[in-house]
Amino acid sequence: MIESLSTLVLATTPDAGNEGFMLLKIVGIVSGILGLIFFLGSAVGMLRFPDFYTRMHAAGKGDTLSTMLMLGGFGFVTMDDFSLGSWLLLIKILGVVLFIYLTTPTSSHALMRAAFEDDEMPMTEEDLKKSKKRGKKKS
Repeated sequence: MIESLSTLVLATTPDAGNEGFMLLKIVGIVSGILGLIFFLGSAVGMLRFPDFYTRMHAAGKGDTLSTMLMLGGFGFVTMDDFSLGSWLLLIKILGVVLFIYLTTPTSSHALMRAAFEDDEMPMTEEDLKKSKKRGKKKS
């Protein structure tokens, strides 16, 4: 009985091999936080930029990078061991990341091209000056 209890205690104590997994979890958490920061930057860009094209640029770039960082971080956090299940989960997450990497810029380009063909022109310096003057008159 004492022998089985001592093997149970020894089996649950952390060993030197878990330090590598802890490093993966730290990298994953930092990557997830960076992804959230880029999402915040993308949201601020969507609110602050003056015209459709710059807003689409903020949405496309910010969404792609932040989603890739967050999903990559999630993949690192879920690597508890180097078992087949952990590797399969990481490969599936990387497949989603690849899909987002390919489709998000393509879809934002298609939206921008459709707006351009619908005669939605980008703002020029003169347009920006006019909108600033209108903003000053309202306040």
